[in-house]
Amino acid sequence: MNEASSDALKYSDFTLSKYGNKRIRINKPEDGTKYFVSRFKDDLKNWVPVTKLGRLVKEGKIVSIEEIYLHSLPIKEYQIIDYFFQPNECSHPLKDDVVKIMPVQKQTRAGQRTRFKAFVAIGDGNGHCGLGVKCAKEVATAIRGAIISAKLSLIPVRRGYWGNKIGDPHTVPMKVSGKCGSVRIRLVPAPRGTQIVGAPTTKKMLNFAGIKDCFSSSCGKTKTKGNFLRAIFNALSKTYGYLTPDLWKVTNFDKSPYEEWSDFLETYQNLKGIKGTV
Repeated sequence: MNEASSDALKYSDFTLSKYGNKRIRINKPEDGTKYFVSRFKDDLKNWVPVTKLGRLVKEGKIVSIEEIYLHSLPIKEYQIIDYFFQPNECSHPLKDDVVKIMPVQKQTRAGQRTRFKAFVAIGDGNGHCGLGVKCAKEVATAIRGAIISAKLSLIPVRRGYWGNKIGDPHTVPMKVSGKCGSVRIRLVPAPRGTQIVGAPTTKKMLNFAGIKDCFSSSCGKTKTKGNFLRAIFNALSKTYGYLTPDLWKVTNFDKSPYEEWSDFLETYQNLKGIKGTV
């Protein structure tokens, strides 16, 4: 076992003793190292929003996350995502998976400083997926930060049909491609029943996005799983990048939530004595 793997094992034992019985086992790393981490639970009852969007969401003024995506409002609080995807109130709750944990090192005067980089994929299997990356001194801290980063980067994924519009959308609506580093990936629509033709990493990301059938073609250093994940995520984000002819209808634009509920936000700000808004 190399030096980096021994450091990872040392940190995993520390995390196991620190979190006690509240832990789960993750056997993802290729070197066989076992990580035990604690998954944190978000308490929405104690959530105090600090952005205008968060206040509107908590007060029930925005009832769907699609309304946020429609107006391209930036999400800066991960509790907003938790609010819309509560397990007991949502038919498609969010699921996350720690795809990769790798040690990274920096050379300093005192020697090598080892930290751990975590990649977390998240999605509801119904047209929403996200990817988070975080580097920290401890494995548990890296995973916790990666989950938050994945929630903040959650994007809508457009799905379509390969042929006739029969049943639910099952594949990507058009050919899309993504890249990161030397990795290039191309997603091609496939007939119903084909399933996902691609690497295990591709299957995992597309399943989180709710895509059931798809052809894929990749090139470059796909063994670098971090860049491979980013390339797939980049390709999925392009499904809403342009309008196809079936969406060329005249659109009646609605008011932005900030404009529609401006009086409420002003009253809330004066009531709480808040200086400045985001």
